[in-house]
Amino acid sequence: MSPPRGPADRLDADALDLLRAIARRGVIARRLEEGAERAVLRSIVEATVRLFDAEAASIALYDPALGQLVFEVAAGEQGQGVIGLAIAPDQGIAGYVFTTGQALALSEVESDARFGRGTAEATGYVPRSIVAVPLVDERGTIGILEVLDKRSSVAFSLRDIELAGVFAGQATVAIRASRVERDLASLLRAALTSLAEPADRPTIERIVGLAIADLDGDDEGRLWTIVDRVARLRQADPGELELLAEILEVVARRAEGRAEQRRRSGRARGPR
Repeated sequence: MSPPRGPADRLDADALDLLRAIARRGVIARRLEEGAERAVLRSIVEATVRLFDAEAASIALYDPALGQLVFEVAAGEQGQGVIGLAIAPDQGIAGYVFTTGQALALSEVESDARFGRGTAEATGYVPRSIVAVPLVDERGTIGILEVLDKRSSVAFSLRDIELAGVFAGQATVAIRASRVERDLASLLRAALTSLAEPADRPTIERIVGLAIADLDGDDEGRLWTIVDRVARLRQADPGELELLAEILEVVARRAEGRAEQRRRSGRARGPR
């Protein structure tokens, strides 16, 4: 009686293609959801600016890959210059709020040692007063919400901190609800491990590596550009979306046909 086969023995080209398709769809879903997430966060900072009658409001999220806080969205007349700014997670007032998890309200911010004037100047606006509150989920602090300069007052009150905390809470809920599984390697690894023996884990690592190997390759670069652009089309007219869907369907069918021809050609040649 022959021993039971492990996942490497059971894996064939079609199965690997399916795993690659799962990984690719996961990346596409993530990118599309990121567009939705950003739209929700933008609406939150816009509402914050209106409520506080502030010069600007912004949300920065911690990017583990960069190890930095990145300002993702902003609103208000003086807010746009901060978008895309990345700072160390312990830098300035934003970094203090992020690392401590404590809300902060300051008037005359330039007199505070934590204030980074150079960073503020890089955004094109130096605030007089600020309230900053953390975005906190079950894993810890994931970012911050900042509001700059109420037009009706020289300082923020305790009530303002509470209100900003409400908006920060809504932003946290939106992020948690809209983000899909980002670590595709862990997702595939968990699925395969549930079907295998502990001794098969080195093989599982190899399979997962093969499945995700081409996701960040040069060949995929143009695909992700298209996906990112599609994510921006949520506000397009129905007629425009219908036309786009028809065009993409034609292109997808042609791509599938060429891929099938390559597979058949490879099978016909066989191993050398």
